[in-house]
Amino acid sequence: MQSTGLMVFWLFIVLALIPVSLWLLKRSGAMGLQGAGGAAAVLTPVAQVSLGNGQRVVTVEVNSGEQRTWLVLGVTGQQINTLHTMEAPAVSPSGAASVRPLPPFAQLLRRVAERQGKPNTPQDPHA
Repeated sequence: MQSTGLMVFWLFIVLALIPVSLWLLKRSGAMGLQGAGGAAAVLTPVAQVSLGNGQRVVTVEVNSGEQRTWLVLGVTGQQINTLHTMEAPAVSPSGAASVRPLPPFAQLLRRVAERQGKPNTPQDPHA
């Protein structure tokens, strides 16, 4: 009877060590994504747009260096579909991508207000 209790004890110890060891591997980075040839594949999110409840279009960059590729993915709660595949834009020597950055929100708001002919400062009703 004592040997059965000892066997059950060690069974629980081994079962408890499995998730602990997986957590340690994940934290150490030893379980990286492996690409072709054993090199670590890089997956970097570039942009995402929400289309509705649980529906998004996501652009991710795969690989690094000259092998960079952008994937445009349609993501729902049930599946992920590849919508488009393209080469990543060239990176300038300063490290910034050749994609034109968006203007700040305040500038966009000012342009919209000017187009509508409304001043972008609040009017004083007592003046």
